[in-house]
Amino acid sequence: MKIIFITLMLAVLAGTSLAVCSESDKSALEALDREWARAGQAGDRAKLNAIYADEFVSMPDMIGKAATIENTMQNAQAGGPTNAVATVHDRYLFGCAGNTATITHRNIITATSPSGKTETFWTRSVHFLEKRGGRWQVVSTTGHEMNDQMTIAYLEQDWNDANLRRDKAWFEKNFADDFVGVSSMTGKVLGKAEDIADTVNDKGTIELAETSDLDIHVVGDRARVIGIYRYKGKDEKGVAYDRKIRFTDTWIKRDGRWQAWSSTGVPIQ
Repeated sequence: MKIIFITLMLAVLAGTSLAVCSESDKSALEALDREWARAGQAGDRAKLNAIYADEFVSMPDMIGKAATIENTMQNAQAGGPTNAVATVHDRYLFGCAGNTATITHRNIITATSPSGKTETFWTRSVHFLEKRGGRWQVVSTTGHEMNDQMTIAYLEQDWNDANLRRDKAWFEKNFADDFVGVSSMTGKVLGKAEDIADTVNDKGTIELAETSDLDIHVVGDRARVIGIYRYKGKDEKGVAYDRKIRFTDTWIKRDGRWQAWSSTGVPIQ
């Protein structure tokens, strides 16, 4: 059942269940979503009033437009710019059908408690919009906290993207200090610094990096992920390759944040 759940979730993340939007609509919808976030943080009543449709409802609590704006204003005044919670919105997906649209995205929220402890929370938002008078307005919104399986599934996707970008900063942040990797090509055991260097200093090019068939099992502050990693590109000599690896990753949760703890894999012939 868990494998089926993760497969369905990743299908949604890949956008397979959403109708296609034009590139101009995607740009406009993302810009509106980010403007909405800025207006909420700044307590900009005029912008919020224009963004929300008159019949707007926030679900599941069924809160209308006026009450939603008032709550946002109070939160903005209570927080202020110095106490604003750091929030990253990413992993956008868009669906369009005529004059209606759906936006869904991930939220990574980093908050510091009064005691000074910093924690990271992951949620997902879903917004429903209609185009009226040539501009998009939000008709309703809902969202939910991500469970550990969903959070780790996203982190596996982020790992793929970091491989494509040779993103050293991502690896340094998301690999535990005691991370250990086993090379699927040579069998060599690599510590955190060695594994990162092995990735970012590779002279080849990666054109595709994706995971599939994820089975994520969480017990307390430990998690095990089994899946298939496919990567395509050219090696340092310009020779093309297309490889698949059956991998096992382990993750550990420390200070409220999941980090990769180990990774190993074997080539699929």
